[in-house]
Amino acid sequence: MNEDHPDTHQKALAINLDANKYGTFAEIGAGQEVARWFFRVGGAAGTVAKTISAYDMAVSDAVYGPVKRYVSRERLQSMLDHEWGLLLERLDKTRGEKTTFFVFADTVAAKSYSRQEEGHGWLGIRFQTVPRCPPIDIIIHARMWDQDNARQQEALGIIGVNLIHAAFYHHHEPEVLMASLMDDLTRDRMEVDMIKFSGPAFAGIDNRLMSLQLVQQRLTNAALFNPDGEVIEPAELLYHQPVLIERGSFRPVTNVTLDMLERSLQQMRREPDMAGREPVVLMEMTLRNLLSLNEEVEHADFLARADMLGALGKTVMISNYSRFHNVTTYLRRYTHNRIVMVLGVPTLVKIFDEKYYVDLEGGLLEALGRLLKGPVKLYIYPWKNSRTGELVTAEHFKLPTHLRHLYAHLRDNHFVESIRESAEDDLSILPREVLALIEQGDPQWKKMVPGPVVKIIKETKLFGYQG
Repeated sequence: MNEDHPDTHQKALAINLDANKYGTFAEIGAGQEVARWFFRVGGAAGTVAKTISAYDMAVSDAVYGPVKRYVSRERLQSMLDHEWGLLLERLDKTRGEKTTFFVFADTVAAKSYSRQEEGHGWLGIRFQTVPRCPPIDIIIHARMWDQDNARQQEALGIIGVNLIHAAFYHHHEPEVLMASLMDDLTRDRMEVDMIKFSGPAFAGIDNRLMSLQLVQQRLTNAALFNPDGEVIEPAELLYHQPVLIERGSFRPVTNVTLDMLERSLQQMRREPDMAGREPVVLMEMTLRNLLSLNEEVEHADFLARADMLGALGKTVMISNYSRFHNVTTYLRRYTHNRIVMVLGVPTLVKIFDEKYYVDLEGGLLEALGRLLKGPVKLYIYPWKNSRTGELVTAEHFKLPTHLRHLYAHLRDNHFVESIRESAEDDLSILPREVLALIEQGDPQWKKMVPGPVVKIIKETKLFGYQG
């Protein structure tokens, strides 16, 4: 056995041969793909207390209670709760003193003859690290990219074994645990876009950092968490919803940051196709935004920015998308409703810089086509040149001669619009200049950021603040 990089067979066999581990497998939707590995490698009698597969919806509801969606976090949670209770009720008295119990569960929608939609599923494990200790949970959401049912089932079995093995042998080192989830898999087969650790033994883990790790380790391209720090599976929030997104470093959040968002929100509500609906609002940070001077992501700095956005009631999206058209392509997985991106004039300059698209066959035109596919608009916040006092808006934005007709087309067809109102006194505020004032101890910075952010920076000594 290769102890450093065991394959799926070796992982399942190692668990079967560990006499202390014993539990239940409950799988819905794609066969008993995970349990099958433990039977296939031999020695399953030492590991498997029970397997169950409740395919029929009425049967599933009778066992686990009714839910609105069968492939959901809610269903997975009910499966873990129900099976854990039964496991302890039946076996704790006879073997609880020397056994670390576990329940593995998954609920999956794979491709089939009647269903050709994207495959995805929820997987989770509840387990003990030592006999009779309080249990802890790890749950993940995965997307399956194989184009046929058999391959998706195969991938599901592999990631399930990886999750169980990692839970038992790497729960004390979450980054290693997460990396091992993709053993014997590739990103063109599987993506893990949400992970959550919970329970007493994971009390010191911040799930926002785990979301960051998913993106850093390229298990996914984007991850989300809400203002309370609760990690979100993207479809839970974005499914069939209009979206307003602001990208930035947020180091720190300034008055301009919030004014851009609030003015855009007011303007978006007046769009004819909104019909009184409220958009999902996302504040996106890319990995590039999070890199320090030594090209590493500093966790304390990341959490500081997340805390600020949380205090303002904002949902955070972390991504590895440097180019804007990749963001709308990602959002289109979940919604065909309106998407609005709010940005300043300096960022608009970069979107039209052709050097960023030399790898695309269609260059800038292809990038813009992807960016604006579907009902998408760019709202442009005005910018004031602090040296000259010149005010630049979407209407007065100047491009090289060969791009002016292209930009006029986008303006005429309302793909690009000015934000109609703005806080003119704050237009020259730049986050890097505010950060410099904080580091220098110049109290003028307090006038440039929202009140709740001032409070957090002062209380937690963020960004070099010394008082």
